Amino acid sequence: MKPELHFSRFEFKYIMPRHLRQAFESELGYFMALDPYVSARRHQKYFVRSLYFDDEALTCYYEKTDGVMVRRKYRIRTYTDNRDEDTAIFLEMKGRYNALVYKHRISLPRRIIGDIEGDSRVLIKTLVSLKQDTLLSAFIFDSLRMRLRPRMLIDYVRRPYVSRYAPDFRVTFDDSLESTITGSLFNKVTDRKRAFLPGYSIVEVKFKRHIPSWFHRLIQSYELRRISVSKYCKGMERTGLADNLE
Repeated sequence: MKPELHFSRFEFKYIMPRHLRQAFESELGYFMALDPYVSARRHQKYFVRSLYFDDEALTCYYEKTDGVMVRRKYRIRTYTDNRDEDTAIFLEMKGRYNALVYKHRISLPRRIIGDIEGDSRVLIKTLVSLKQDTLLSAFIFDSLRMRLRPRMLIDYVRRPYVSRYAPDFRVTFDDSLESTITGSLFNKVTDRKRAFLPGYSIVEVKFKRHIPSWFHRLIQSYELRRISVSKYCKGMERTGLADNLE
């Protein structure tokens, strides 16, 4: 799977109970196909791990729960839970500008794994030594200005579908969601994972122009309602690091 480094699009999210999942995916198959990256895999899914950064005031968390329409957050993402596996590692900025979601990412060297676990100044020093681009400069600036540090590790497995007729229309199912309070990309023996949204999948609908009419009808037939949900925020609440004040 060739990673997409920069994009902007619309994203709608739904929470689907487990008992609806199989029937929903079966109907989805008339219009969409599994992403080629997972179609040959045994379980037709892939693992996602994200380490989220925030400041002491949890600004990123509260901007999301307060519905701030112009916001951004940083995370380091990889696709394995095995420290020794040679899998790509990315620094990502994900944000929102009104209704539009955007993401920028850059590949990081594997030595960053150890730097994350040390003093934040070690991580910044390594990043400064890399070939600079806009994303790295923004992260370094915000890290120093806001005193960002890694707060929360979020794990899940994802099954992605792509439209047979409109390449820009994608639907993903995320489940087996777990959160860990840690400042490391890879768990320590003493780290405690906590499952959240058990028995449910987060369904993300991603598109650049419009949602096909057939998908509108499918959502209505299953009585699913669009919601605002963040895995980072849910993880923070599940572990007790933050409270939703709504």
